[in-house]
Amino acid sequence: MGRKRAADRLTEQVDTGLAELVPDQDRPGSWTLLLDGAPQSHVDLTDPTHLEFEYVRRLAAAIDLVAPAGAPLRVLHLGGGALTLPRYVSVTRPGSTQRVSELDGALVDLVRRALPWPADPRLKVRVADARAVLAATREASFDVVVADVFAGARTPAHLTSVEYAAEVARVLRPDGWYLANVADGPPLRHARGQVATVRSVLPRACLIGDAAVLRGRRHGNLVLVAGRNEPPVPELTRRAAGDWFPGRVVAGEDLDRFAGGVPVVHDTDATGSTPPPPGTFSVRR
Repeated sequence: MGRKRAADRLTEQVDTGLAELVPDQDRPGSWTLLLDGAPQSHVDLTDPTHLEFEYVRRLAAAIDLVAPAGAPLRVLHLGGGALTLPRYVSVTRPGSTQRVSELDGALVDLVRRALPWPADPRLKVRVADARAVLAATREASFDVVVADVFAGARTPAHLTSVEYAAEVARVLRPDGWYLANVADGPPLRHARGQVATVRSVLPRACLIGDAAVLRGRRHGNLVLVAGRNEPPVPELTRRAAGDWFPGRVVAGEDLDRFAGGVPVVHDTDATGSTPPPPGTFSVRR
């Protein structure tokens, strides 16, 4: 595999594209992982609780709020990247059992070498397809399932259907939670479809995102929080409003209207998420 280093920047061909590890000039010990130019992860090796990407902070806020602070959880991460959230959970919820599925074995090897995570027998990374991992997982075995899977800058079609969502619901405990990174842009057809699809099996949900994205003004990341119980909307709203980049939470009747009239997605008609417009991503190098 081709590998080159320039000014501490590492570029290497992995199974799913060209991976780049770019040092963060503002935070020593921090790196951004890009895949074919699209930012995938940011990690601070000295402080795993520092989360640079706003959608990752929203995912972390949900993890913080779905159980008492510090209590260990069983978490299944679909999509690994540079293991930003698994590192965060290991620090904020010691003793948690975590499983990570990442399709790209060469990427896992690169991250293990260049951005190693602390040894933890409770944190295991498996090179496998996310849907296959779900199918092989026993019923009601996880408190949280986090989905952050992209092929390039798009969520693969087979991870957008109601059959997929039903598998997620099956492996969650009765009071468990599904957290998903949903990327979309105007007119938010994909995001609306994902809300309708996931709520058909996990009916209590909310959506967190930047106001401009929620209004369909630009492409961006939305975080879907779904389960069988009511999500902690007031607390999530406070956390989103107080973020470096304030966000909104859509829930209740507003979420009904957001997904109103949109059909549930099935395997037979599933498509990948909306690709971002050209020039969306720009990372300082």
